[in-house]
Amino acid sequence: MFKLIRNTRHNVKNDILSGLTVALALVPEAVAFAFVAGVDPLVGLYGAFMMGLITSIFGGRPGMISGATGAMAVVMVALVKIGEDQGGLGLEYLLLTLLLVGVIQMSAGLLKLGKFVRLIPHSVMMGFVNGLAIVIFLSQIGMFKTTDKDVYGQNKVETISKELVYDINDGQVSDHASGHVLFNKIDNQLFDTQSNELAYSISENQVFGTDSLVAYNIEENGIYSIEKAGLSKSFLPSDELLMMLLFVLLTMAIMYFLPKLTKKVPSALIAIIVVACITIFGNIDVSTVGSFIADGAPLGETSTGIAGGLPTFHAETFTSVPLTFETLKTILPFAFILAAIGLIESLMTLNLVDELTETRGNGNRECIAQGGANFINGLFGGMGGCAMIGQSIININSGGRGRLSGIVAALTLLMFILWGAGVIEQVPIAALVGVMFMVVIGTFAWSSFRIIRKIPRSDAFVLILVSGMTVAFDLAIAVICGVIVSALVFSWENAKRIRARKTVKKDGTKVYEIWGPLFFGSVQAFNNKFDISTDPERVEIDFVESKVTDHSGIEAVKNLVERFEAAGKTVTLKHLSPQCVKLLTKANPHLNEIIVRDIDDPRYHVLAAQDENL
Repeated sequence: MFKLIRNTRHNVKNDILSGLTVALALVPEAVAFAFVAGVDPLVGLYGAFMMGLITSIFGGRPGMISGATGAMAVVMVALVKIGEDQGGLGLEYLLLTLLLVGVIQMSAGLLKLGKFVRLIPHSVMMGFVNGLAIVIFLSQIGMFKTTDKDVYGQNKVETISKELVYDINDGQVSDHASGHVLFNKIDNQLFDTQSNELAYSISENQVFGTDSLVAYNIEENGIYSIEKAGLSKSFLPSDELLMMLLFVLLTMAIMYFLPKLTKKVPSALIAIIVVACITIFGNIDVSTVGSFIADGAPLGETSTGIAGGLPTFHAETFTSVPLTFETLKTILPFAFILAAIGLIESLMTLNLVDELTETRGNGNRECIAQGGANFINGLFGGMGGCAMIGQSIININSGGRGRLSGIVAALTLLMFILWGAGVIEQVPIAALVGVMFMVVIGTFAWSSFRIIRKIPRSDAFVLILVSGMTVAFDLAIAVICGVIVSALVFSWENAKRIRARKTVKKDGTKVYEIWGPLFFGSVQAFNNKFDISTDPERVEIDFVESKVTDHSGIEAVKNLVERFEAAGKTVTLKHLSPQCVKLLTKANPHLNEIIVRDIDDPRYHVLAAQDENL
């Protein structure tokens, strides 16, 4: 495995240079995620700028980079579509939702929920890292594709046939519902039967209106309404693909060998500059940031690139969207999902950066910063986001450790928008893909292949499960499922540990010495240890090596005592900790009479968090 992560001491030079490197890598990522969400590229860039700046200044993890992310973008696209259906208010619905996302995330931080990230098992963390590395790799494969063009030379839109609208019989096109003939079909054109003017043109099973935009799909039996499914893409021609692969490999080679010569400058930054100079001054025709933005323009629209002004207050959010209970019902589920995804990815990335830098971040502070950044995005027209693991690793690998690195990255991104669009749009995509491929190599936990047969099978299953679900769904679902499975396995294993050693005293009292935790998973096994009908008149239950941990355990002890007493037998409880006694007597005051207190009663307490930095 390549040694990509180097624990260097924090200094200003490293932070500035790493910030510049991250800014270059942020541009295509932010634009791509904006396209995924269905908003303008500038919205994604503004989101990356505001997220990066605010979290770098106020966040709980110096050196971690935040911006627009794919995990949140795939959820946003459905929300934007709902807004567009309400009169072209997709962006406004998104911004209003981000205000709620910010409130939810800041509340999580104020309630100190960030510390619960420590409950995530190592197998889940390793699965998350592996899955995310695969996701980053797969996302870069799309960079080797180009957008197909339709008959009008526009970006071709993929369409799915929905409902039959028109029937076609003998060159006549009639309304499916009424049967009225509306058009005459001559070759690949439809003419209005009344005016005899051209109404639609047909190309590659798609029907285009006079505005050159696809309106329907055409099949053998008729014309169908459509659902737009994104842009049609195919791999680059072989010569262009080979050229791009060569530049990707050159970028990776520079990043691998340059640190062996000097570590004074980030190898990723030098690699991007070298490849950019070769393509620009060599006049080599390759895919660039500018062509990538143009190719990604959705639904046949023309992109204006990344040039723009400063983010401004988006008043239309409050004047255009009806602020009603119905609107709240629509956006609130999206707000909770986006807030959860953002916090989980940010806290997981925080944990990873902690491990790489051998330092400790503050999870609760990061929750507040993420929430504040998303809230500001909602006010000023950004698409929001969360921590970005790929860019964070680029930053750490380039020597960035302090808050300055994130601040420089954010401000540099803003300068690109204001003044440097023409230069940045000439940067070859191959250089940025090469950087991301090296991030994938450094992110993936290659040691998992070595230890997979050495760890418990349940942990191996969780590792593979989380990796697969991160790729198939999203990291929030993957992490939650991984934690649930790990918790169930832990509960099952502990449930099997409940034991009872049975002895009889000289006076005939039968003693049950209970070992192991008594909780919901072990209640049934606990009850099976007792034979009430054959036990003597006096029974003693000694919890010398046990602890009643939850309501199920309390109920089990209470019900057991009632069953013994219903059988006319005397039962006493011994060696319960003060905490257990308090729980039991609170549930049933009568138990206070049969609990024997002794000087050697155990003293154990629930572990309290002494350090809120997690």
